[in-house]
Amino acid sequence: MTDSAAPLVHHEDARLGRRPDGPNAGILAIVVLVLSIASVALPAMAAGTAYPSTSAASDAIARYFRDHPFSGNLTGFLAFGASVPLGIYAATTYARLLRLGIRVPGPNISFYGGIAASVMLAASGLLIWAMGQSAGEAPAAVVHLVADAAFALGGFGFATGTGLLIAGIAVPALILRLTPPWLAWAGLVLAVLGEISFLGMLWPGLDYLPPIVRFIGLAWLAAVGFILPRNRHQVPKR
Repeated sequence: MTDSAAPLVHHEDARLGRRPDGPNAGILAIVVLVLSIASVALPAMAAGTAYPSTSAASDAIARYFRDHPFSGNLTGFLAFGASVPLGIYAATTYARLLRLGIRVPGPNISFYGGIAASVMLAASGLLIWAMGQSAGEAPAAVVHLVADAAFALGGFGFATGTGLLIAGIAVPALILRLTPPWLAWAGLVLAVLGEISFLGMLWPGLDYLPPIVRFIGLAWLAAVGFILPRNRHQVPKR
């Protein structure tokens, strides 16, 4: 094909509505999920003990990072790595929802939530990595403070942002039947759990909500990434 014919092909593609779809959203979400699981499992295997809870004593938290700096570095590295494809996922699904003709606030809410979750997770990973680098030189109270900040960002902050990401996709998916109804309803439940997870900041008994939203929510995003129609022609007729 000659170079002079290329503009005609591009024009024809645009006329027929064929646009670059970007990375596969389902694969992106799987990458985030795998890195998130690895950020918990691999450091625990390397250290022979789990990452300390923020409710632990300051000396115990400082001792973990002093005795297992590589595990701390690995946790931060994998968490930060997971934040990047999450942001790309948010941008990809936002573009796809717009291509499907959805002009309500849902896509914008989803995009905001996904970027917020990505930034929160990145900040959490960087803080944990920093503790692995220099925890042995910092007072135990300072290490505990940084650990609390990392947990707040990667726990409550990430879950709240992910809840918005899921909600912005699940609502139009339910109304327009973009996914099976049960999957859309499951997304709405996860979105609600994500939005109320910040209550754990006052009631520690709700600390189990962020992990649910993080891991099950990412699995939901992966499923939707594969199922969500790519154009209006694939939208089921109501």
